[in-house]
Amino acid sequence: METQELFTLIYAEGFHIYLDSRPVRTPSKAILTIPLSKPHLASAIALEWDLLTSAQQALKQYLIPLTSITARAEDILEQEKNDVTKTREDVIRTVMRYLDTDTLLCWAPQRNLEDTELLEKAGQKTESLRDIQIRIAQPIIGFLVANVWPGVEIKPVLETNSIIPTPQSQVTKDVIRGWISGLPAYELAALERGVLAGKSLLVAARLLTEWSENFRHLQSEGQKKFGIEEAAEASSLEVRWQTGMWGEVEDTHDVDKEDLKRQLGSVVLLVSGNGK
Repeated sequence: METQELFTLIYAEGFHIYLDSRPVRTPSKAILTIPLSKPHLASAIALEWDLLTSAQQALKQYLIPLTSITARAEDILEQEKNDVTKTREDVIRTVMRYLDTDTLLCWAPQRNLEDTELLEKAGQKTESLRDIQIRIAQPIIGFLVANVWPGVEIKPVLETNSIIPTPQSQVTKDVIRGWISGLPAYELAALERGVLAGKSLLVAARLLTEWSENFRHLQSEGQKKFGIEEAAEASSLEVRWQTGMWGEVEDTHDVDKEDLKRQLGSVVLLVSGNGK
């Protein structure tokens, strides 16, 4: 920002972002403090503010996605220091609503034989959208039920030829709600952002556990297996399939695709860290 000096200072409790010697604050007026285990997040937030061209732009959350998601996490932390859990409870209710209509589980009706034959004659792909959705969903679901929520059963939302959603069992809902309730503040804020961006609790949970410094015990050695590209693909598979068949609407599908990646990227940055 012109005429403003932007820098970070390291204190015992974490990184602070300053503008003209004034600290950046959260919506609840607390000083925005980034944990010392997250230097990349602090640097990214500083850059985010440095790219603004006016003070008015700082009022638009879509221009400061990392600041807004970090502030969300810090406000949850600040509330819980005073034994206030309202925001945590609101987040849990919000993200749990997506489970019974999870994008990852809304598989398209099975294509009938006549449609398959017509596509074959036209030289188009014969793998149905439902087959692709199942192929993408199974590894994600498999990881979650084996490592995150052991023993739970996750069913597809739509049966083969049905348009009426099938709810998950109460046991499954209770296990997942309990897991969400126990998430640290930064992971909870990240889960909320991921769910709202991709309309999928399962994809957000998979991305979270792959990158969070608090879930290292679930992460494989070496290269990450589930990142922004994989999460974006799983969250928008039907749109990508349709645009692959019929083409994109310029300045709509392409913009939505990049914005989804940006939102999922903020999830990764928020939960990543060098904590042991």
